[in-house]
Order: sequence, then structure tokens, then C-alpha cells
Amino acid sequence: MRTRPMGGITFAHPPAFWTGFIACVAGVALHLPMYIDSADMHYMMRGMSMDAPMITGMALIVAGLALTAYGLIPRGLAASRRDGEVRVRAAHDAPFRRAHIGLVIVMTTAVTIDAMKPITLSFVAPGMGKEYGLKSALNPGGHWPVALLPLFGLTGTVAGSFLWGWLGDRIGRRSSILLAGVMFVTTAVCGAMPSFSWNLAMCLLMGLAAGGMLPITFSLLAEMIPGRHRGWVMVLIGGNLALAYAITSSLSSALVPHYSWRILWLLGMPTGVLLIALNHWIPESPRFLLAHGREDEARAIMTRYGAVEDVAAAPETEAAGAAGAASGAEASAEERREAAHGGGFTPLFRPPFAGLSIAVVVLGLGIGLVTYGFQLWIPSNLQKLGLAQKSADAALRDSSLLGLPLVFVAAAMYGLWSAKKTIIVLTALTAAALVAFSFSGESLAHDRTWLYVLLAGPIVGTATIAAVLAAYSSEIYPTRIRSRGSGLSAGVGKLGGVVVTIVLVVGATVPSINTTALLGAVPLLLAVLVVAAFGVETRKRAASPGAPAAQPADA
Repeated sequence: MRTRPMGGITFAHPPAFWTGFIACVAGVALHLPMYIDSADMHYMMRGMSMDAPMITGMALIVAGLALTAYGLIPRGLAASRRDGEVRVRAAHDAPFRRAHIGLVIVMTTAVTIDAMKPITLSFVAPGMGKEYGLKSALNPGGHWPVALLPLFGLTGTVAGSFLWGWLGDRIGRRSSILLAGVMFVTTAVCGAMPSFSWNLAMCLLMGLAAGGMLPITFSLLAEMIPGRHRGWVMVLIGGNLALAYAITSSLSSALVPHYSWRILWLLGMPTGVLLIALNHWIPESPRFLLAHGREDEARAIMTRYGAVEDVAAAPETEAAGAAGAASGAEASAEERREAAHGGGFTPLFRPPFAGLSIAVVVLGLGIGLVTYGFQLWIPSNLQKLGLAQKSADAALRDSSLLGLPLVFVAAAMYGLWSAKKTIIVLTALTAAALVAFSFSGESLAHDRTWLYVLLAGPIVGTATIAAVLAAYSSEIYPTRIRSRGSGLSAGVGKLGGVVVTIVLVVGATVPSINTTALLGAVPLLLAVLVVAAFGVETRKRAASPGAPAAQPADA
């Protein structure tokens, strides 16, 4: 029997989920005594042996994760009717209801919490490098390169983006989001791990959870938000990557000098608990519920969010949305059917989606190279230029706040003007800021005004482009492969980070601001050309005579 809260939202096995979740929280709490006991050593835990409570806590976490996963996996996963026969869409002109406002608030919280995880990597790297004697820009005589930490974390996010993209289609959007939230709680123990190797292991798991949240969130929003509001809402929510940067840098400036770098990881427990506490306002995909015979739950959610079922729509028609109209590909019915029903990520690279997917990949890689080549190492590089840790974090906080209005401007551009042109303009402007950094980056340490202004470009600009791309990729693919399409855009961004981090590990050093800026500018400029060539417009508009406007694949 399943618990049925308001709005048709359920757990498959409530006792198992909540018992497992409590075990996970207790397991993390049992790691805290060792951390607290190290206060007189400024929380330097290197070389300490795990005590009995910590070992017990690890066992509780393993058992708790198994129970929560069992509690979330829906019963009867075998579909009662073929996915291709189920299509749910939010009416384009439907009103923006209170339920939508609640969903936006919760998803904004989820995206912000999710984004804080990889951002934290850049702020813990200087302190971790010092404690473990790692080789970095601040400690060139160290042994293991500090870049191993982001390498493990980003490898996890790449795997998580693809895994959660598949999982969202397999067990449902809501179950996938909550499973990631529970893992946010458990991987907070990274802040209490005494050895560097354990930190790497926990960081890998943290990345695995964080990598899947954004694509799943955007896939769910694409099915729930009315068409005329969908684009700008998703850009606004995704733009909270910039807000997450401001929050993380503020926390680092305020807490790290007193509680060491470890406190930033330990904050994963309360933020993860907050996400789980908001579970009541996270709906399941109606299409997923209908496809698996859960009619009552699906109808309740559709009524609450103003969605309707369109059984008559053939999968071939759905698959021939924006991509087919923009590319002009005259794919046969057989090819379209194969694209809609193929396995894995293969359908994304077959007609009519191949050109679009190439644009998504190139832009995603460019975003990843900036985020994890320039942004990831900017705290270390600012300290290398002579700024104190607190001053460097404050500079990054102020720069991200200075550029935060760009998120609202981008949301308006995306919703009122043009999705494709918004991507091109934002990408070109961010590339221009990086070019300026590549020529004068190190000298900007003596000119704080220009430093703050130009930092706002790569920090907020890249976060905003990532938000626009996430919204865009959730609109251009049909419902059945939407999670995989969103996972692709998120995964390739992280893959760019993995590539640049491998280069740093091999070189065992952190490149200068000039080098990392140039490394990001080049692929972004290339992305401008590729999006211009293959991108399609998703805004619904009247077709000009003789040239029908491209339309997005509906939810």
C-alpha cells in the first residue's frame, strides 16, 4: 500500500524510505565527533585514525542508501502500455497557478543546492592542498596534485549526468531527484574524512549525485510549466548557478577561516535535509505515471498543474519537432520511429536530432572548459596573485552579485525574444570577457574595479549560458528522450571539466589566469558558430509566408 499525499505524490515504500533516510542522517552525524575533537588543531584531521562512531556511521550510510533506493523505486516498472502511446503536455496558454509557483520555488532550491557541490571544489582546494601537502599554485613543492580532487568530483558528475538522465526515464523524475538529495546528505562526510584517498572517494560519489540533479529538474519543469512561461522560468531557475556561486563564496569567506575548508563539505547535510523536507512539492512526471498504469496519481497531478494527455499524437509527429523543421531533414517514418524508440543516447545523434545534438555538445564542452578551467582555479589564482583567502572569496562574491542581474535579462531575452539568439549573444559576450582576461588577467589584481567587472563575465555569464542551454535542451527533444537530451547537455559540460583537469593532473600544476581564460574563450567562440549553424528557434511564433517557423517538441 502506498501513502498518497495531496496532489497524487507517493512513495512506493514509505517506511523503507524514511527509515533509510534517518539512518543516513544518523550516519553522517556520527562522523562529527572526530571533526569537533580536532578543533584545537584547527580541524587538521590528516593522519587521524577512524574511530568507532565513524565506522558505525559509514555502515549506517550504506544500509540507509539501500533502503532509501528501495523505498523510491516504483512498483511494477513494466509499462502497462507503450511509452510511445503516452504524451502529456502543459497547454501553451494555461495560467501560471499557485502549484507552479510552489514548484518553481522548490526547484530553485534544488538547483541552488546542487550547484553548490561542484562550486565548493574550487573553495576547498587551497585549504585541502595545504593540509595534505598537495602540489598546487600555492604549494609547487607538493607531492600529489590537488587537481586530483576535482578530477574525481567531475568524473562523478559526468557519470551522474548520464546515469540520472537514464534513471529519470526509468524510475521517474521525482524518485531520481530525491535519491540525489539523499546522496547529498551522505556525501557531506567528505568534510570529516581524515585521509586524502577517502576524500577522493567521497568526492566521486558527491559528483555522481550532483551531476544528475539539473537535467532531471529541467526535464520535470518542461512537462509542468505552461508553454508560454516555460523558457524564461527554466532560465531563471538555472541562473541560480550564479546565486550558488555567491552563496558558496560568502560561506567560504565567513566560515573557512574559523572552521577550515572541511565545513563547506559538512554543509551538505543540512542542505540535503532541506531538499528532502520539500519533497511534498516535487511532483512526478504524469507521462511516466500513465505509462506505468498509475492513472489516479497522474490525473491528480495533471489537474493540479493544468496538463493534458494527448493519446492521439504519434511518436513520429512528436519526434519531428524543432529539430526536423529547422534542419529540413526529410527523415522517413521508419527513421523517425527508430529515433524515438532507440536505446541509450543513440537517438540523439540520429535524424532529425543529429545537428542539434552537435550544437549542444560543442557549447556544453565550452561551458565545461570555462567552469572547470577558469572558475575552478580562480580562488587559488587570486591568492597566488597576493590576495588573502578571505579577500579572494569576497572578490568572487562581489563579482557574482554584480553580474546577477544578467540572469534576469537572459530570462527576458529567452522568453520574449529568441532562444537561439540569446545563446549566441551571451556566449559571445562571455568569450569577449575571457579574451580580455587572457591579455591582462594578472595585472588586474591591482585594479579591483576592472577585476570585479571582468570576473562577473565568466562567473555569471557562464552560469547563465549553462542555464539557457539546459532550458533549450529540455525543449528541443521529445518527451520520451528528454531526460537523455538534458543529461547530454549537462554531461558534456562536465566532460570538458574532466578533460582540462586531466591536463592539470598530468602537468601537476595550476595554469595562470591568462591561460585558463584563453582555454575557455576559444571553444566558446567556436560554439557561437556551431549554434548559429545548427541551432533552432523554440519560441512559438507565426510562420512567415513560405517558411514555417520551427516549433519545439512539446511536453
